[in-house]
Amino acid sequence: MLSVRNLAVYYGQVQGLRGISLEVGEGEIVSLIGANGAGKTTTLRAISGLIRPTTGEIIFEERPITGLDAREIVIRGISHSPEGRQIFPRMTVLENLELGGYTRKDKQNFSADYQRIYEYFPILAERKQQLAGTLSGGEQQMLAIGRALMARPRLLLLDEPSLGLAPLLVERIFGIIQAINGEGVTVLLIEQNAYQALQIAHRGYVLETGTVALTGQADELLENDHVRKAYLGE
Repeated sequence: MLSVRNLAVYYGQVQGLRGISLEVGEGEIVSLIGANGAGKTTTLRAISGLIRPTTGEIIFEERPITGLDAREIVIRGISHSPEGRQIFPRMTVLENLELGGYTRKDKQNFSADYQRIYEYFPILAERKQQLAGTLSGGEQQMLAIGRALMARPRLLLLDEPSLGLAPLLVERIFGIIQAINGEGVTVLLIEQNAYQALQIAHRGYVLETGTVALTGQADELLENDHVRKAYLGE
């Protein structure tokens, strides 16, 4: 479904990505793990058109998307729930969700999508007329994921969905990611909690200083000595 080939990104004179290549197959959950500054967020931002790669190629569903603007990439079927949530705090929950579907032409079908998101996140139904900025951190994360789903993506990019959340809510978020994937949405996931991420992933990539250091099946990475020592706290 997604192929990233030899992707390089510079921030001024600083190289953020150094020729990253990765594959995401249809129906998979693929996890990117690594320390802060390894290039994980930069990778997602390049895929979703928020930054332009210096060199390399991004192919989605056999069509090149390298250098397209973010709106066009959403239309192609990729939606991004960014690190830090980045909801619109002075708009209501419902208005935030509506904005998630801004590229769609079938707005008459929005009610069915709202209902689907409310089934995942019932608290959003209760808060739909509430200003998004007054939600708790966990509720804002739910809203960010729900907003991304409003575009009806075939590939969902999730950047640190559990950051700052209580352990019980983390479990719930990961369960919902699996449910979304079970409905046919492919997921590329960045997550600080490497153990949780690899528990639900099919495959994973370990990024270090802008390069892919390791790749493999998720269960293999969970048993890898380097991963266990560097990212699993063992």
